[in-house]
Amino acid sequence: MTVAPRPQWRRPGPTAEQRRNDLWIGLAVTGLALVSLTLARSAGAFLLGPPPSGPEQVFWTVAVTLPLVWRRRWPVATLLVVAVVFVAAQVRSAPETQFSAWALFCVLYTSGAWGRDHQMASRVRLGVIATMFAWLGIYYAVMIDHIPPGAFDEAVGPVPPVLAAMVTGVLVNLLTLGFAYFFGETAWVAARREHELRAQAEDLRRSQAEARERAVLGERVRIARELHDVVAHHVSVMGVQASACRRVFDRDPGKARTALTAIEQSARTAVDELRRMLGVLRTSGGADPEPPAAGGVERIDELVERARAAGLTATLGVYGEPVALPESVSQTAYRVTQEAVTNTLKHAEAALLDVRVRYLAREVEVDVTDDGRGGGPADAVGLGLIGMRERVTAHDGDLEVGPRAGGGWRVRARFPLALSADPPVGWQREPSDGQQAAAAEPTA
Repeated sequence: MTVAPRPQWRRPGPTAEQRRNDLWIGLAVTGLALVSLTLARSAGAFLLGPPPSGPEQVFWTVAVTLPLVWRRRWPVATLLVVAVVFVAAQVRSAPETQFSAWALFCVLYTSGAWGRDHQMASRVRLGVIATMFAWLGIYYAVMIDHIPPGAFDEAVGPVPPVLAAMVTGVLVNLLTLGFAYFFGETAWVAARREHELRAQAEDLRRSQAEARERAVLGERVRIARELHDVVAHHVSVMGVQASACRRVFDRDPGKARTALTAIEQSARTAVDELRRMLGVLRTSGGADPEPPAAGGVERIDELVERARAAGLTATLGVYGEPVALPESVSQTAYRVTQEAVTNTLKHAEAALLDVRVRYLAREVEVDVTDDGRGGGPADAVGLGLIGMRERVTAHDGDLEVGPRAGGGWRVRARFPLALSADPPVGWQREPSDGQQAAAAEPTA
């Protein structure tokens, strides 16, 4: 597998404040260089030989130091200008050398630290350093024949004086130019690392923001599912009971009273569960509370009783040997059954409802069937089906929704169970009463 090459980082240019600082620093160094020139002329320190005229001395001094004003805006160009002027000033024997050498050091460092194209800046710096040593060699070759007699009369060391002077000059220039190169490289690497740290911090901030958004969205979806389950089921039961009450209100007051009692109970239950949900929404303190427990498979019989109270012929069958289910799986099984019963009451126009809970070897299954027409809007693409699929998928389960071959509608959900202990291979356990009942379960 090939990895795309990492793009070359280019250091951004200086800020407005940094450019202003360069302006003042360049002007200050130029002023100090002119002071140094005045002192050198006053002391007669003409180390490079007879100097040019006064105006030319001022010109070379200003030409070497004033480009520092643009050292970070155009670092490589400034280095080339200062290097050329520095060599030309020495060829003309300009007496000011201290601040001129410092200016060369500064622009050599700056081109490495601030060069936009680092590879090009490195090549230019190495070229300038090589040029400086070439000029030093030419200078020594020219000046060696002009050394005045008796210049080294007081030399007492073991090294020949001319060689000692040349080696000293090479070492000084090597250290000066080498440190300028090294410090510039170090500054560029530090700036690049700072950029990478900022980029990583920005990526981390962005990922945290996305994680918070996903968490908020997940919480909203979860609460929406709970609200849908609470409201849809109880309001559906109330609607069915109200319809039955209206039909029998005149001819059978007893049944009408029973229906009104069921409506009252469903309304109170719905209000209680809504209050619990609102309590979750109002919880503060940075916690991430779970929605109120909806109950588990042990409360499925209540759903069947409400279906009977709504006028359906409803049955409940539990097959296999019941086992302790994880709370989340048990609640999800209850919610899926609740949604299926609600859809039957609202859309199926059914008379029969059959709810079965099966405890199998490695999974638990809830199966809700009716003899209605099925395929209502909520069954096909509504929020109820979406919520059921989200709940079942969260537990790696399977959901089957659709019409039955013999008529009616089926909702079947299977949830895998992680068994704490499996029987040894080849060992067969005697079936329990629950398993015998599961084996004798009629097919639907």
